Amino acid sequence: QVQLVESGGGLVQPGGSLRLSCAASGFTRSPFRMGWYRQAPGKQREWVAQITSGGTTNFADSLKGRFTISRDNFKVYLEMNNLKPEDTAVYYCSAAALGYSATFWGQGTQVTVSS
Repeated sequence: QVQLVESGGGLVQPGGSLRLSCAASGFTRSPFRMGWYRQAPGKQREWVAQITSGGTTNFADSLKGRFTISRDNFKVYLEMNNLKPEDTAVYYCSAAALGYSATFWGQGTQVTVSS
């Protein structure tokens, strides 16, 4: 049974940093792509960043320079710096692997940026 479990969310002041983690389990092989999405209240879920098994990274244009994504086999991390109130959202981890027809999702972790 595939599971993705996020952690590291919380309350942070504007300008602060957070590091989100996501641990994947149940896959028979390392996901070829892992990434992060977020959903703010009243808004649609939006793509944040992704990283392939080969280490290629891509970011939403609006987040380049503030967010960094990295992975260690079955774990993926999102380092968020200079956080702004508009970064407040539930952050979701996703993973896709060969041999699986679906993209898998975690349950989400809340990030709140407020003074």
